[in-house]
Amino acid sequence: MLIRRREHSHALEHEVTPERLYRDYRDFRRERRRVLAGALGFGAACALPRAFAAAGGYEDIDPGSAPDWFGQRLGDARWKAVEPGPEDRLTPFDDVTHYNNFYEFGSGKDDPARYAGGLVTEPWSVVIDGEVARPGRLALEDVIGESRLEERIYRLRCVEAWSMVIPWLGVPLADLLARVEPTSKARFVRFESLHDPEQMPGQRSRYGLIDWPYTEGLRLDEAMHPLTLLAVGLYGRSLPNQNGAPLRLVVPWKYGFKGAKSIVRISLTDTQPSTSWQSLAPNEYGFYANVNPKVDHPRWSQASERRLPSGLFRPNLIETRMFNGYADQVASLYQGMDLKADY
Repeated sequence: MLIRRREHSHALEHEVTPERLYRDYRDFRRERRRVLAGALGFGAACALPRAFAAAGGYEDIDPGSAPDWFGQRLGDARWKAVEPGPEDRLTPFDDVTHYNNFYEFGSGKDDPARYAGGLVTEPWSVVIDGEVARPGRLALEDVIGESRLEERIYRLRCVEAWSMVIPWLGVPLADLLARVEPTSKARFVRFESLHDPEQMPGQRSRYGLIDWPYTEGLRLDEAMHPLTLLAVGLYGRSLPNQNGAPLRLVVPWKYGFKGAKSIVRISLTDTQPSTSWQSLAPNEYGFYANVNPKVDHPRWSQASERRLPSGLFRPNLIETRMFNGYADQVASLYQGMDLKADY
């Protein structure tokens, strides 16, 4: 994975890596070669975002309503982008926002888009507690702090064997954790999602299997890894409700269910926290949930995935990569572990 940092370009975050350019990867390569041929050294890195913007970005997507602090952080954003492979074109905005697992709003893939619109996400606060020197309740803008938003183009791999490529907006989780000062006892981070049956009809269902609220967890070194993101937006706009507004976790080398949505509490603990899916079916959903094509789900293979958009008669199947393609960055976290036992 190649990561570039934009330091001096004046292009805005949402002007980077346009969706239409990704629709034809060959066009992308031709455009990239043209820009590189006309610039030298660091100038080429600065020119790329502007070249992408000129080719037509995703500025045609409605930016949506967003609090003032979001726009301020976005306007002062940094750029980080993953060099895409032929199969890594951005997933269309409509698929990203209308094909979701968010069981608080129902079990159907279209239920979140259908029922999450009324979720009140402003104002929003998050409790930070446990093994930290500076616990407290923070407003969402204080969770983000003075950090500038970064755009991270990440693969999202669902344990159900479908996948997307999404341009997230957010800040490294490590920025927040450093500010609250973990104690020497802190070894894990627990995330808790909103529990509000009045707003979330899936939590009222008599047939719901999850013991609400939804919880997830990471080891502290996983949480502090530079790739781990607290997302507040996607596609250049504030996070849609159905995608986990206003704050969700994104850990790109793990299956998507690790990404807790609508987070209201972050707790640092000295013991491994209980998580929702692991508690419900420990033989199917392990605590680590690292993407591993060699370890199948009990009911289906994980060797390949269906990259959206994909049709019944034209399935867009690709091979699944170890750690979702981020092995060079994260494999060292699990050195010496049995990844079949610690799945």
